[in-house]
Amino acid sequence: MNDLLIEIGTEEIPAGYIEPALESFSSILLKKLSEYRIEYKDSRIYGTPRRLAIHITDLADKQAPVITEITGPPQRIGFDENGNPTKAAKKFAEKAGVGTGEIKTKETKKGLYLYAEKKDDGASTQKILAEILPKTVFSIPFPKTMRWGDLCLEFARPVQYILAILGNTIIPWNTKDIKNGNLTCGHFFMHPDMIEISAPDQYVEKLRKAYVLVDIKERKLIIEKGISSAASKTGGKILPDPDLVKTVTNLVEYPVVATGSFDTKYLELPDEVLTTSMREHQKYFSVINDKQKLLPYFIVVNNTLATDMELVVKGHERVLRSRLEDAMFFFKADLKISFETRIESLKNVLFQRELGTIYDKIKRVKQTAELLADLTGDDPDAKKHVSRAAWLSKADLVSQVVIEFPKLQGIMGRIYAGKQGEDAQVAQAVEEHYMPIRSGGSLPESTIGSIISIADKIDTICGCFCAGLQPTGTSDPHGLRRQGIGIIHIILNKNFTFSIKQLIDETLKTFEKNLSFDFSKTSHEIHTFFQDRLTNILIDEGFAKDTIAATLSACTDSLPDFLKRTRALKKLRTEPDFEKIAITFKRVVNIINKSKKEKTDIKSDPVNQTIFDHPSEAHLYSEYKKIKSLILANMEKGEFAKALYDMAKLREPVNDFFDNVMVMDKNLTLRNNRLALLSKISTLFGNFADFSKIST
Repeated sequence: MNDLLIEIGTEEIPAGYIEPALESFSSILLKKLSEYRIEYKDSRIYGTPRRLAIHITDLADKQAPVITEITGPPQRIGFDENGNPTKAAKKFAEKAGVGTGEIKTKETKKGLYLYAEKKDDGASTQKILAEILPKTVFSIPFPKTMRWGDLCLEFARPVQYILAILGNTIIPWNTKDIKNGNLTCGHFFMHPDMIEISAPDQYVEKLRKAYVLVDIKERKLIIEKGISSAASKTGGKILPDPDLVKTVTNLVEYPVVATGSFDTKYLELPDEVLTTSMREHQKYFSVINDKQKLLPYFIVVNNTLATDMELVVKGHERVLRSRLEDAMFFFKADLKISFETRIESLKNVLFQRELGTIYDKIKRVKQTAELLADLTGDDPDAKKHVSRAAWLSKADLVSQVVIEFPKLQGIMGRIYAGKQGEDAQVAQAVEEHYMPIRSGGSLPESTIGSIISIADKIDTICGCFCAGLQPTGTSDPHGLRRQGIGIIHIILNKNFTFSIKQLIDETLKTFEKNLSFDFSKTSHEIHTFFQDRLTNILIDEGFAKDTIAATLSACTDSLPDFLKRTRALKKLRTEPDFEKIAITFKRVVNIINKSKKEKTDIKSDPVNQTIFDHPSEAHLYSEYKKIKSLILANMEKGEFAKALYDMAKLREPVNDFFDNVMVMDKNLTLRNNRLALLSKISTLFGNFADFSKIST
C-alpha cells in the first residue's frame, strides 16, 4: 500500500473559490476510486491561494478483484444430446473469455441456462490513476474559469504544474505544456525555489520550512490567535468577523499579523462605514473596547514576513487613510442632501426595463405597504410610519457612500433617516426592509420593517411574473425564490394572518396600467409559486410531502393557519390508529368524487332524516351534527389539533355506516340522501385537509 499526493500548482486563485474547489476535488476523486475498486484508508485536503492538494493514505496496489457472472444461451442449445458443446456454446465461451470446460449451468425461471464466471484481477492503481487524474483535475467546478496559452483546458487560474506521486513513484501525466513531477513551489518571496517531495508524508513539513502552511485549519487557527493577541495589546478586542477570517485564511500562505492605527477623527464616521472601509477594500480587522465602541486601530494579516514590519504597517496606514478620507468626504456630502432630493433622483435609476424606475417601484411599494398596514392592524400612527418608511426605503441608493459600498444599502438609509430627524421606527424599517438578505438570514424585528420588506419583495415577484421574468428550473436571475421564501418566513415569524391571495391580487393591480398580462393566469402562477416555496420549506423541516399536500389543498391563504393545520396532521399521524382513520376519511372523499360524475350538485342536497333506512344512518348524522359544531369552533379559535382529534371521532360511525348501508342503492332517493350525508362529512373533512392525498 502507498499514499497518494496530488497538488495542482496555479496562479493565485480567488479566496472564495478555494475551499469549495477542494471539497469538490476530494469528492470527485474519492468517488472515482470507489468506482474503480481501489481501496484506501483516509484522505485530507490542503490549499493555499497558489495550490489545491489532496493526500490519500494507504491506497491498494491494484484494483480489488471482481467476478462477473455472464449468462449464455439455454442448455438445450449449448449442448447436444451427447453432452458436447455446440457452436452456440463455443461462441459464448469465446465471448466470455473462458474455455468450454469452464461453462456452467444454472436453473432460472426460464429453465436451464449456461453461464460463465469471468474474473477480473484488476489493473494496477498507478495505471488507473494515470487514466483518471487528468479528467478529475479538470472537472473541478468553479464559479468562473479561464483558458491560457493555446490549451483547451479550463481552470480557475492558469495551472503552472502538477505534482502527482504514488509512494515515491511519479504518476505520468500527458497534459500538454503543464509540468508534471514531484516538485512543488515554496513561498513566492521567502522561498521561491522549487522543492522536491520524495514521498507524500513529507509534503506538509517541507512546505512549512519553505514558509507555506498548506493546512487550512492550522492557518486559520494561527490567524485567529494572532489577531486576538494583537488586539489585546491595544487594550481592545477583535470585532467578531468569521467571514473575514475565512477570507483572509485563503488569501495568505504564511500569515504574519501586524497592528496599525488611524486618526481618531475618523471615529466620527458611523461604525458601519468605518468597518466596511477597512473590511471590504483592505481586509483589515476592526478593534473594539468592552463597550463595543470602535478603537482607532486595525489588525492586518500579511502574507510575507518583511525585514522591516514597521515600514509595512506605515504602508497599510497610508492606504487606509486615503480610504477613510474618501469615506468621510462621501458621508459629509450625503448629509447635505435631503431625502426629497434623493427620491427625485430615483426617477433616473432604472429598476427593470419593463417595470420602470426605482421611483416607480417605491410608489407601488408604498401603496402595497399601506394595504398591509390596514390588514395587520388599525393603529393610524403605525400606518403613517409604514407609508413614510416605504417612501424613503430606496433613497440611499443614490447616496455616495452606498455607491462606494453597495453592501451598506439600507444601513445608510437608517443612518441618514436618523440624522435628518425621521422617527426612529421609520429609520429602523428602512434598514430592515432588505431582510432577510440571504438564506437563513436575520428577519426584520419590527412590524413596520416586516411590512415594508413584504411589500418590496412581493412587488418584485409580481412585477417579474407580469413581465415574463419568472424563474425557470435552472435560472432565477432576479432571486425571486429567495424573496418568496423571505416573505413566507416573515409572515410566519410575525403571525400575519392576511390573505396571500389578496396580497398577490392587490399587488398585481399596481401593474395593470403599464403592463399587459393575463391577470387571472398570473395570479394563479404566483400563488402556485408560493405554494412550491412553502412546500420546500416544510419538507426541509421534516414534514412529509403528502401531509403538506393534504393541507395545501384546503388552506394556503393564511400561512399561520396552514402551518398549524400541518403540524396538527403530522401529530395525528403518530397515533396508532391513524392509518385506519385516514382510510375511512379517504373512502368518504373517494365515493363523493366518484359520484360527482353522475350528479354534480350533491352538496346542496338536504339530508332527509325521515327516509333513513338503517340505524347507522341516523347515528352517523347525529354524530356529524354534534362534532361539526366542536370542529368549527376549534378551527375558528385556531386550535386545529383539537379540531382534528374531534374529527377522528367520526371514524367509528362512518365505518358502521359503510358496513350496514349500500351507498349506491338502486333506489335513487335513498342513494342521493346517503350521498348528501357523506357529502356533508366530506366537506367537513375538506375544511381541514384533503385526506385523499394522504398515503396509506
